[in-house]
Amino acid sequence: MWFHLELKDKGYSAARAGMAISDTPQGPFKFISSSRINAGKLPYDMDGKKRAILDTLNLDNYKKWWTPEWQDAIKKGLFLKRDIQSGQMSRDMTIFIDDDEKAYHIYSSEDNLTLQIAELSDDYQRHTGKYIRMIPAGNNEAPAIFKKDGKYWMITSGCTGWAPNEARLFSADNIFGPWTQHPNPCVGNDAEKTFGAQSTFIFKVEGKRDLYIFMADVWRPKNPIDGRYMWLPIEFSNGKPILQWRDSWSLSSYK
Repeated sequence: MWFHLELKDKGYSAARAGMAISDTPQGPFKFISSSRINAGKLPYDMDGKKRAILDTLNLDNYKKWWTPEWQDAIKKGLFLKRDIQSGQMSRDMTIFIDDDEKAYHIYSSEDNLTLQIAELSDDYQRHTGKYIRMIPAGNNEAPAIFKKDGKYWMITSGCTGWAPNEARLFSADNIFGPWTQHPNPCVGNDAEKTFGAQSTFIFKVEGKRDLYIFMADVWRPKNPIDGRYMWLPIEFSNGKPILQWRDSWSLSSYK
């Protein structure tokens, strides 16, 4: 089990990835370790030109956030460089296991400004050092991913705290990109708010042809213990995933 771990009384500053092991999905789990990601490693697809630009970036020159210059520096790797020695931050996250059983850790990093996709070892217990930055400075979190007909699809959320926002849709022919953004996959009433929810996982239903369930969290910050879940079947239009609200639906409706 990989999970987002924060330290007691430290807010969200730790941004570590934790790992625990159990002989069964039901547990009990034994905590093994936690850490930042791939300390000392640069993205494997960062060429010489990008590395040269990275070398010129200095945090002292960008003390004011959200300026165009600061955002451009983030895109080029300002916070990536800041965290190279300590390891990359890991907050909202998911694990994806590909057709070849290779596993990938996908997580919000660089203060939630950039998603990263990192390869796990064959035993799924550590990172190999191979990773990329996905949509740098795109402000994405809550990644949920699936693969259909050889193409990878990812639905994410923007960063608006506990408030719902418009879902984002991305696709790639390779897990390590390049990734292309598409319009909001949600259609209909409240599509601009992902029907009041935030992506968390996409589940492929075994035994059902092309049935994928979009799973999402419905946050209730005034009463967090009363948070809910939303599950919707993913449909496809012109080869792209779409999500439509349904008051109810049944697995028996799908072959």
